[in-house]
Amino acid sequence: MRIKSIDPEDDQFAYRYDTQLLIDRRERDLDEDEIAGYITENFEGNSLIAAGDEDIVKIHFHTNEPWKVLEYCNTVGEIYDIVIEDMIRQSNNLQG
Repeated sequence: MRIKSIDPEDDQFAYRYDTQLLIDRRERDLDEDEIAGYITENFEGNSLIAAGDEDIVKIHFHTNEPWKVLEYCNTVGEIYDIVIEDMIRQSNNLQG
């Protein structure tokens, strides 16, 4: 079955982009709970994981607007190892 669009009622593909990145601390310690809270309150999505310590935090989040997550995370620290995968393309056996 080929999926052509996103159905907000369908949990599997309500949020198209699997967004993953690392945040490295800049001047101040990182707080994974604070970062997770901000993402949850300000961005639409699901499957959030924010794990790490005061020096580095890994983010995993499904959203339709990954650039907003990247913009925010860049204000918190230095971002790198950024991966954004299109889960609908992957489900259709295409490169994500």
